[in-house]
Amino acid sequence: MPPRIFVDLPLAAGASLALPERAARHAQVLRLQPGGALTLFDGAGGQWSAQIALMERRGVQVHVHEHIQREAEAPIAVTLALAMPVNDRMDALVEKATELGAVAIQPLHTERTVLRLSEQRAARRQAHWQAIAVAACEQCGRNRVPAVRPVLPLAAWLAGLPRAAPAEARWLLGWRDAAPWVQATARASNGVTLLSGPEGGLTDAEEDLARLRDFVGVSLGPRVLRADTAPLAALAALALRSA
Repeated sequence: MPPRIFVDLPLAAGASLALPERAARHAQVLRLQPGGALTLFDGAGGQWSAQIALMERRGVQVHVHEHIQREAEAPIAVTLALAMPVNDRMDALVEKATELGAVAIQPLHTERTVLRLSEQRAARRQAHWQAIAVAACEQCGRNRVPAVRPVLPLAAWLAGLPRAAPAEARWLLGWRDAAPWVQATARASNGVTLLSGPEGGLTDAEEDLARLRDFVGVSLGPRVLRADTAPLAALAALALRSA
């Protein structure tokens, strides 16, 4: 199977182009040679067969061939909003959430969030997490890269949400007034926003704010799951049910 590389440029059959810096570095690391086949995708849907035309230290030229209408998206579009876990757990969470089909990831500051980022650091981390999502798509076969959105305080993010559309589900992972997972998600719609709290959970006041924005409490069972485990368990359950 040819290597898969994301290109942040519009692609078209018959085009010849220089790969952007990140994509060129990827091709060089893979030690691709002129004439070698690769698969390109630009995030707009489907993928493109391509061939290396020129491989140099200073850049990589490719010829783009045919468009292949292939998708690997989950039937249920899930936006994952979560309080950022500490250390490198957020990196792993973004990678696995991408593999499991999340269409967008919204990092949040909450009252109990341990990880605190300045505005400048938050922008750098957002770019870093977006790159992780790109790499995960290259590996897992997705042709649409989930957007990792700017870090926001939970209250500000909730205040900016419109009322839920009729076909939209909003689920808050927790125990308080929560329905069992199977019961609550029996009629999953085409769009789901999944809100998951930090180490120690959301405060009662934060949960109240979420419920005012149409979030419904959903329980994953009697065990206490880590902040980086619970959202992935929920995404996996949705992905397996839809497989």
